[in-house]
Amino acid sequence: MLYDQCIELLRQLIATPSFSREEDRTATLIAQFLESFHVPVQRHLNNVWAINAGFDPTKPGILLNSHHDTVKPNPAYTRDPFDPAIEGDKLFGLGSNDAGGCLVSLIAAFLHFYAQPDLPYNLIFTATAEEEISGFNGIESILPQLPSFDFAIVGEPTLTQMAVAEKGLLVIDCTTYGRAGHAARNEGENAIYKAIPDIEWFKTYSFPKVSPMLGKVNMNVTMIQAGQQHNVVPACCHFTVDIRVTDVYTHEEILDIISHHVSCEVKPRSMRMRSSSIPLDHPLVRAAQRIGKPLYGSPTTSDQALIPGPSVKIGPGDSARSHSADEFIYLHEIKEGIETYIQLLEEVFREKRNM
Repeated sequence: MLYDQCIELLRQLIATPSFSREEDRTATLIAQFLESFHVPVQRHLNNVWAINAGFDPTKPGILLNSHHDTVKPNPAYTRDPFDPAIEGDKLFGLGSNDAGGCLVSLIAAFLHFYAQPDLPYNLIFTATAEEEISGFNGIESILPQLPSFDFAIVGEPTLTQMAVAEKGLLVIDCTTYGRAGHAARNEGENAIYKAIPDIEWFKTYSFPKVSPMLGKVNMNVTMIQAGQQHNVVPACCHFTVDIRVTDVYTHEEILDIISHHVSCEVKPRSMRMRSSSIPLDHPLVRAAQRIGKPLYGSPTTSDQALIPGPSVKIGPGDSARSHSADEFIYLHEIKEGIETYIQLLEEVFREKRNM
């Protein structure tokens, strides 16, 4: 019954646009769905959360988190992104894979345990906003209002494999300065030419430390702007670098290394999106191994970066489909997601009871 109702909820969510910062209607849908099961709901902005019926402040807690905002549709869409069509085993629609399938699977698992007495852990379920833009009005904004928790399960499409580490994100804006002049007379100092050696360094540099789980730090120049018209030597060149930071470097260490190798002005946009990891002997990881879930390190960033304490990322769907045209999730993946979350929590509960 929960599976069928959660599929219907997901179809309603897909049919309701929920771009980052515009998730108010999907927050209402999620709150109403939980309330239909007589679950008291709390809300702040477009974030919704609930706790299990037998909440005991003396017990440790587990945070169950996923997001309900989406990116805007990929321009290559050939279908209506807001039509939650089911064709065979596929459910189509924007947000179906990232992260609607994870969200409704976590809701089903939370409802499965919601009224069970004497749980060894409290369960805190959160459906949060602004994940796709790492916004300040998402998970961070409600952390002070939530009950305490010891670790977190973050619902993201991982083929129900467990990501035990996740790369952080550091975006930097770089500027080189030259001097404007007339191109015909070869005057001035070309800021684009000054940027080329630095761009080449970002392309070729390899950080010496390599993470056992996450591999190398990756850097990519992803945007560049310079010049105003064809016959004026540009005085400024701005370019942006996307850096995926592993758990063996801090953002500060990365910036220090960069500053010693490039001549351009470097400004980080944010220092918030840190790499995260969980010890491999953690009860949550041991539980995943007992139910046969592979472990890996994730190159993509999620709300894990903003959640304090140990956390993992796991859920139905495939990260390769995220943000793609004609996004979809397989219905059997959602069934597997619900089963995985329930089995994972049961294993964690069992180990806690046997301690």
